[in-house]
Amino acid sequence: MMKQRLIVAFTLLPIGLAAVFVGGIYFSVLIAIFLGLAAWEYTRLMRLCGAQPASWLVVGGTLAILACRHWLNFAHADLLISGIILAAMTHHLVSYERGRDQAATDFAATLGGLFYIGWIGSYLISLRQMDGGMWWFLVALPATWWADVGAFFIGSALGRHPMSRRVSPKKTWEGYFGGIIISIGGTIGLAALWQIWGSPVTAGQAAIIALVMSALTPLGDLSESVFKRQAGVKDSGSLLPGHGGFFDRVDSWLWAGVIAYYLITFLWV
Repeated sequence: MMKQRLIVAFTLLPIGLAAVFVGGIYFSVLIAIFLGLAAWEYTRLMRLCGAQPASWLVVGGTLAILACRHWLNFAHADLLISGIILAAMTHHLVSYERGRDQAATDFAATLGGLFYIGWIGSYLISLRQMDGGMWWFLVALPATWWADVGAFFIGSALGRHPMSRRVSPKKTWEGYFGGIIISIGGTIGLAALWQIWGSPVTAGQAAIIALVMSALTPLGDLSESVFKRQAGVKDSGSLLPGHGGFFDRVDSWLWAGVIAYYLITFLWV
């Protein structure tokens, strides 16, 4: 399992870093691939839970939101979202007329996927497109990864008190707080490394970002686990050997993108 995880990680890492450095359409396309597949996996999980979201709308709407964010930023987002909501309602109205008694629940599941993966996920594009976005992205997202690594190793060695017995009993408070410490130290070190290449992000800014990211983004991991627990599966998919599915990979990213965007906007940009 660990060998598979490392192979996949070292294969995707240079692709991801190249997209972050280049930015533009290359970065947005990579995000669209990850979130589009995550949206598809979400619809599969919902079907295992008994709902029938409109897969074509969840995936297509997610891609439309990402395209809008790339080319128009937040402009006309209200028009796009309104159109998607009305299209979803129309789809499920027809579904009910054809005999689907749980069409109202299906409508909620469709919108849930669109907003959680599409709208919230699109902040990854906004984060990269902001002033100095490449450097902010290269500090904020790794802060979540440092936290994951720290929580795993410290939790495995010292963990005694579960954070969430029902959702993820293996995650412990010891691992959580250890992840915060590792994230702050690792992110400060990484920010210092980026400064060699011209990054404007200071050590103090990196520490604040790491503290907020490591404290809050684990909720993204736990949130995605709720879907899997209700569906009765271990992973959201099997497209990434050793890692599960794409929804498994972007669970913390979803929280990291939007939180980092507003944190940086309010404090520094």
